[in-house]
Amino acid sequence: MTFLSTIMTNQFSGVYTALSTPMNKGLVSYEGLEALIEHQLNGGINGLVAVGTTGESPTLNNDEHIAVVKATVNLVNGKVPVVAGTGSNSTDEAIKLTQMADAAGADAFLVVAPYYNKPSQEGLFQHFSHIASVTDKPIVLYSIPSRCGIEISVDVTARLYEKYPHICCMKAAEGSCEKVIDYVRTLGPEFAVMSGDDGLTLPFMSVGARGVISVASNLIVSPLIKMVAAAQANDYLTAQEIFLKIYPFFKAIFIEPNPVPIKYALKSAGVIFDDSVRSPLSQLQADTRKKIDTLIDDLDLIK
Repeated sequence: MTFLSTIMTNQFSGVYTALSTPMNKGLVSYEGLEALIEHQLNGGINGLVAVGTTGESPTLNNDEHIAVVKATVNLVNGKVPVVAGTGSNSTDEAIKLTQMADAAGADAFLVVAPYYNKPSQEGLFQHFSHIASVTDKPIVLYSIPSRCGIEISVDVTARLYEKYPHICCMKAAEGSCEKVIDYVRTLGPEFAVMSGDDGLTLPFMSVGARGVISVASNLIVSPLIKMVAAAQANDYLTAQEIFLKIYPFFKAIFIEPNPVPIKYALKSAGVIFDDSVRSPLSQLQADTRKKIDTLIDDLDLIK
């Protein structure tokens, strides 16, 4: 079974990590990326998302963007699916990124709603339709109004899924269980909903989400795998126990803009060697560093 058929069959269930992009002296650190991916695979991750927002896609140029996707594909070497972030607020650029990521070996694509230019819902339908027409690999839509200023409606999602069955998943980051319920009820059991917010993973799974595309799992892989697997097995007591233990970390990594805190956490835990980010992001404040260090020590998060 190919990853294409595996993804379509399993509907993106489990934990997929929205990978950070390690850097050193302003350049992508492929040594750091290798260490991070090794940490993911050792923890039993279900899949990886390269060069989403957590991967600092806004400040990587197109050559760097595709180079990171290609490096991720090569380092993973077929062990888990690799989803490439290829969204843009320019339809032409999103098409180009999708085609290049496809050629680089990505198994699927994460396509965020266009940001800043705030298209209508009909504009969104046309935007995603144009992207879907250039590939037959699975596409994950990404609705995150806090960053984009708009959300992807359930109606538009349903229209897209009907016309393009490979648009088969939604990364839901609207902060609403009600919206997840609407996706699940309207789109049916073959369409996957993945939480786009670590702190809402368990509530979202209780109403039909299949798992999470996670920032926290950059560091804490195994506990999240166990939590999601327990929820999938309807063992919500076990899932809740893990969730409540980890929850302070979920909150801490969003005190300052993502991915600044998670990069610091990765460096603090010794997974990567440099927590630098590209401007306009800035280094973590001292009080946030102290809070994350304390959580890593007290909660024993990476075991």
